[in-house]
Amino acid sequence: MKMLLDPGLDLTLRPMRYPDFYERYRAAIRNTWTVEEVDLGNDLPDLATLSAGERHLVNRLVAFFATGDTIVANNLVLNLYRHINSPEARLYLSRQLFEEAVHVQFYLTLLDTYLPDDASRAEAFAAVENIPSIARKAQFCFRWIDSVFEMTALSDVEDRRRFLLNLICFAACIEGLFFYGAFAYVYWLRSRGLLDGLATGTNWVFRDESMHMEFAFAVVDIVRAEEPSLFDEQMGKAVTVMLEEAVEAELAFAEDLCGAGLPGMTTADMREYLQYVADQRLARLGLPAHYGSRNPFPFMALQDVQELANFFERRVTAYQVAVGGSVSLDEDF
Repeated sequence: MKMLLDPGLDLTLRPMRYPDFYERYRAAIRNTWTVEEVDLGNDLPDLATLSAGERHLVNRLVAFFATGDTIVANNLVLNLYRHINSPEARLYLSRQLFEEAVHVQFYLTLLDTYLPDDASRAEAFAAVENIPSIARKAQFCFRWIDSVFEMTALSDVEDRRRFLLNLICFAACIEGLFFYGAFAYVYWLRSRGLLDGLATGTNWVFRDESMHMEFAFAVVDIVRAEEPSLFDEQMGKAVTVMLEEAVEAELAFAEDLCGAGLPGMTTADMREYLQYVADQRLARLGLPAHYGSRNPFPFMALQDVQELANFFERRVTAYQVAVGGSVSLDEDF
């Protein structure tokens, strides 16, 4: 019987081996949104009122956004699409690639709006080379992309374990931790009545990224069911160490953004939040909590997308095409 990580290029959608992937693809289509729907114009007066520390945080944040989704898209094309051998899954990955492109367009528009001069924009786009806290996160990502880049097929157990670690890295550490850390800064600003346009676009990005993460975890679930020996004790320890490294990289970014601390946002708070999120990712993978931290941010204590949309006085249906699906995040904040 064929398995999900068997080498090859299966083209047959009927009979459908993994209908859940197809339903995820359909749900993603229903959640179509465009950058043109996001109004950033009202953010400009808010930017003028920010303190020097707050402005530094925003500038660093948009610099990270400038390339973050591009890195994810590269791994998707170079590694995930190549090795997840299911036409239903590849349909979803094709849709995910489109969504990553929309996110990149949103962040490009964000930079053009927030950073009007060419020199500032050029500095933001070069952040992975020139800003140490962002470079550290990028190097973490590139190391895991490179870990499987040379593999032409998942021919043996070790190849499949390396691939699973790459997949878990991008789901749990990058989309599930780096991006969630970035979202926390956006929602902190929004909780203070600032940068509503940024929050609106981030709200929609957040919905997409949560679905991307859950798709990747669903792949892991299936692989573990088909090949139980792959996810052994050693794999669990490797995932925990990986998340530890991701937390430390994201904490260095927090130290850069927060400095000596901002009202309601400190490095200590971010450490606790990142550790809390890391434990959520471990729990999703059936692994024991590593930190035992709690969520320190009341503005992030929301349990699903509908509540998040209501929080920003937006309706999910405002950007959902042919409404008929829903996503529950099960306290993944």
